[in-house]
Amino acid sequence: MRKRSELPRSLDLDGFSLADARAAGVSPKRTRAQDLEIPFRGVRVTAGTDRKTNSLARAYAARMPAGQFFSHSTAAQLLGIPLPQRATRDTVLHVSAVAPDRAPRVNGVIGHTVSVRSELWIGDGLTVSSPVTTWCDLAITLDLDDLIAAGDYLLGALDPPATLMELTNAVTDRFGNRGTQRLRQALLWVRPRVESRQETRLRLLIVRAGFPEPETNVYLRLRPGRKRVRGDLVYEEYRVLVEYDGEQHRIDNAQYSRDLERLDDVMADGWRVIRVLKDTPTSEILARLDDALRSRGWRPNHIAARRAT
Repeated sequence: MRKRSELPRSLDLDGFSLADARAAGVSPKRTRAQDLEIPFRGVRVTAGTDRKTNSLARAYAARMPAGQFFSHSTAAQLLGIPLPQRATRDTVLHVSAVAPDRAPRVNGVIGHTVSVRSELWIGDGLTVSSPVTTWCDLAITLDLDDLIAAGDYLLGALDPPATLMELTNAVTDRFGNRGTQRLRQALLWVRPRVESRQETRLRLLIVRAGFPEPETNVYLRLRPGRKRVRGDLVYEEYRVLVEYDGEQHRIDNAQYSRDLERLDDVMADGWRVIRVLKDTPTSEILARLDDALRSRGWRPNHIAARRAT
């Protein structure tokens, strides 16, 4: 059996176009060999390449015209913006073009036409809509809490972070478009320095239950001589700290030990600490927080309590 010829090193096996293959001297027969797959018309990748969004986007980029860019949930994933699982499981790509260019019509791609080109970024090595534009585009598919979590990411974990003014201006520019009302609602809830989607959901749970709003990821005021400690959700007035322990705390023993030492110092300084795990029941979280805050002199606002119920 004749051995297949090696493909030229100039071709990116994560995705190369047939035009690039021809220019590199590869025969049409070789591009139809079984060690290659066809994720999109006119594109080849190594057989067995995963079909996750990032890999598919790299493959599609091999045939994407210069005027197009990834947008919506595809851009969000390439930028690292947190999305719910249902959004990340959908591997259909979103690609935008600026009018008068036409939106792409390709199997496995949802094409969009935009009237004005916004600032473009590079996400995972590919051209994408800016984080703020992407956040606005997500308003037509995400529910309110997921949109808030994405906005929190932009103000906190994004490098460099966006500003609330940038989000506000972008929403104002969207007046009359689909999703504007949801964006306006989300603006009321987004906060800076939030480090995870779970922190966002925990904060929303607490505030909607009628408790005062905590500060997000600020340093605690401890006695001189103690190490600086930054808490997830902080009630400085009542010296109560709510900490969300993610999966890394379960699988990283060193991280777990550091966190225990850090929180021991906090409690030794007179703080009440409430640790929340992924599977901690909602009723338990709220009951423990209620007890901690009341023990420090907080009393519920009856108007807020009635709204929460």
